[in-house]
Amino acid sequence: MRKLIVAAFISLDGVMQAPGGPEEDRSGGFRFGGWIVPYADNVSGQAIQDLFSQPFELLLGRRTYDIFAAYWPHIHNHVIADLFNSVPKHVATHRPDTLDWRNSRGLEGELVDSIRTLKLQDGPHLLTQGSGDLVRQLLAAGLVDELRLMIHPVLLGHGKRLFGDDAQASAFTLAHSTTTPGGVLIARYVHSGEVRTGTFAEDTRK
Repeated sequence: MRKLIVAAFISLDGVMQAPGGPEEDRSGGFRFGGWIVPYADNVSGQAIQDLFSQPFELLLGRRTYDIFAAYWPHIHNHVIADLFNSVPKHVATHRPDTLDWRNSRGLEGELVDSIRTLKLQDGPHLLTQGSGDLVRQLLAAGLVDELRLMIHPVLLGHGKRLFGDDAQASAFTLAHSTTTPGGVLIARYVHSGEVRTGTFAEDTRK
């Protein structure tokens, strides 16, 4: 069984919309596209390279797929482009016949069941990039094994968020963290079971 890893750039208030550029996703009147760019440095760049250093296959929503497919096939002699262009890409789409990027296939049948089947197969980890709608469905179904978050020191106020109100209650363990000179918290969280609770109230039975 392989892991499903959600990797995301997020703001302090959980927004993940259009991190990479002004035209990436303006839906809902979002006007802060490219909000991660001022925080890019060698430390964050190395963290991204580390994320892609282990074998993986991409799991993408259709909007993110279209953004990637319009960009990465045209980039040459670039380590991430070479990886993205070569690895298998599993795409949540109602139009599988329009997946022209090399090694792309549409997920068949009911989305959650299809991804559960993928997880049961042998193979590299499944890694998401962007794909907010898809990720929220994965979180609601409890299918996420790891969260790789780059949390940026900015409040965006509105926009598409990583976590929806229907996310399945789960506990995660912080496996590793570091910070960049610009204040970005890079954290790896591993799913560790159910949420535990307790109380600080004094036991009056004594």
